[in-house]
Amino acid sequence: MDLSTFLMVFATTACIYMACNIGANDVANAMGTSVGSGSLTFKQAIYVAAVAEFAGAFFVGGHVSDTIRKGMLDPTIFSDAPLHLVYGMIAALIAAALWLNIASYLGWPVSTTHSIVGAVVGFGVMAGGMDAINWVKVWSVVMSWIVSPVMGGLVAFLLFRFLTNQVFRRRNPLLYAKRILPYMIFLVCVILANAMFYKGLKNLHLDFSYPEAMFFSVIVGVVGFFISKPLAKKIPDVPKKEIHKQLEATENIFKYLQITTAFYIAFAHGSNDVANAVGPLAAVVSILNSGTVAMKVAMPTWILALGGAFIVLGLLIWGRRVMETIGKKITEITPSRGFCATFAGATVVLVCSKMGLPVSTTHTLVGSVIGVGLARGLPTLNLGIVKEIVMSWLATVPFTALLAAILFKIMLWTLG
Repeated sequence: MDLSTFLMVFATTACIYMACNIGANDVANAMGTSVGSGSLTFKQAIYVAAVAEFAGAFFVGGHVSDTIRKGMLDPTIFSDAPLHLVYGMIAALIAAALWLNIASYLGWPVSTTHSIVGAVVGFGVMAGGMDAINWVKVWSVVMSWIVSPVMGGLVAFLLFRFLTNQVFRRRNPLLYAKRILPYMIFLVCVILANAMFYKGLKNLHLDFSYPEAMFFSVIVGVVGFFISKPLAKKIPDVPKKEIHKQLEATENIFKYLQITTAFYIAFAHGSNDVANAVGPLAAVVSILNSGTVAMKVAMPTWILALGGAFIVLGLLIWGRRVMETIGKKITEITPSRGFCATFAGATVVLVCSKMGLPVSTTHTLVGSVIGVGLARGLPTLNLGIVKEIVMSWLATVPFTALLAAILFKIMLWTLG
């Protein structure tokens, strides 16, 4: 086997390993509240995530990828030695995947993007020194550690407080839930449709301006509003005196809203974060085929399909522990609380993405779950688990950077 074939097989294997770990950690985050609240069983969550993730990755995933994710490193420093960038990409994939594997085993929800960014910084410093790194970009990622969970927590806190006051503290919560349902459907439809229409369908050659995207999103919201009105009226009434049945019926309404937002987050994750696994492989394929380094490279369809398929496999094999952390260990989750957390996470990720702010879906979702817990009172939070999660976030970039630097150096020594 010649060196080029060996590197192609090695890079593909590393990509598969990375994709599996993305599924086990990141996708498990998206589905965790739905499983924890009882809205979905683990098997049902696998089915929903399988459809949403694969569809997002294959149909809407980026068909053109930055050679170096997030612009952390200028790939032209490898112009004289393109194979060194191949070594760096493989080292980054292995380092990030190992960290995600460890985190998933321990049940820690960590950021896939931050894992691969740390790995790129690690081999970049080893290859070109400190000046090779765009430290402004790195700092923006560090700031997202604070921005993502705080914004997610704030939106989830306010939304849950609103639902508590307008629905759950009423004498007849089911009646008020039925009244508010069409408006919630409208809001969910507008947010999720806007996420799709505005810069979300470029690969299908549907590139709408923001006013156009908002116009179509509002139309979708209005359709959802009028469809849900008669459906809300058909929900059977429960006598006022049977408050437990009232609350149970009210929570059932939020199950469908929660599943819808979880589906969206999985779809958006598939379309965006699949590049963390397949982007480096696309760069390796491009370099090995052309012998040159490019700033952006084409994303072959087979690579997108590969990433989408193994993300789902990783969720199936390793995803349960992270799901339990998100859905059960931070705070007690019900369908209404899970909806607040997932909807807040989806909204914050959408708004920040449109503003160009780098945010982590994982950090935002965890912050949203914490925000729901805070809305019920500090004692409802498992502060020990929260501390563990924060420590794992802080360890992500240093761990993957150091490991990628070591692996890159080993590959240089052994392969030349």
